[in-house]
Amino acid sequence: MKIDKEKFKKEKLKAEGFYKNLVPVLCPYFQEKIIFNAKGLEHLKFKKKNSARNLEDQFIRLRLLYLAPQIIKSSKTIQGISGRKVFELLRINNRNEHKMVNAQYFEFIAVIDGIRARVVIKQIGDSPKYFWSIIPFWKMNKENGTRKIHNGNPEED
Repeated sequence: MKIDKEKFKKEKLKAEGFYKNLVPVLCPYFQEKIIFNAKGLEHLKFKKKNSARNLEDQFIRLRLLYLAPQIIKSSKTIQGISGRKVFELLRINNRNEHKMVNAQYFEFIAVIDGIRARVVIKQIGDSPKYFWSIIPFWKMNKENGTRKIHNGNPEED
C-alpha cells in the first residue's frame, strides 16, 4: 500500500493533536487508570530508538489511535500477558541512564465499528501502566490456524 506523503502528514498531525489531549482512562480489568504518555506516541512512530517504522505502518496505527481509549475503557478480559527485561531510559540522580528493568505487556483485543484492533499496555516494574501500542489486526499462525496475539516481541510490535 502506497501512502501519499501529504495525506500521511495530515493524519500524523491529527493523531498527535488527539493524543496530546488524552486524559488517563479507567481500565475495568485493572481497576486503575491507564496513562497516555510520550512513550506511547513515540512507539507508534518508531520501533526502537532511531529506527522509524515505515510510513504505511505508522499511518495505520495513527489512524486507529482514536480506538485506543475505547478499547481500554471496555476491556474486562485480558488476551495476553508477556514479560521481559528491557533497557529503559530512566531519570536517576538527575541524569538520564539506560537501565535493565522488568517490563510487563498486557494485550486487549476488541472489535469496534467493525475494526479489529489490539491495544498493548506496558508497565515498568511497579510504575503506573501506560498505553504502549495499537495494532490494527492479528495475524494467523500458518502452522495451526490459530490467532497470533503478538509476533514475539511486544517491545517492537
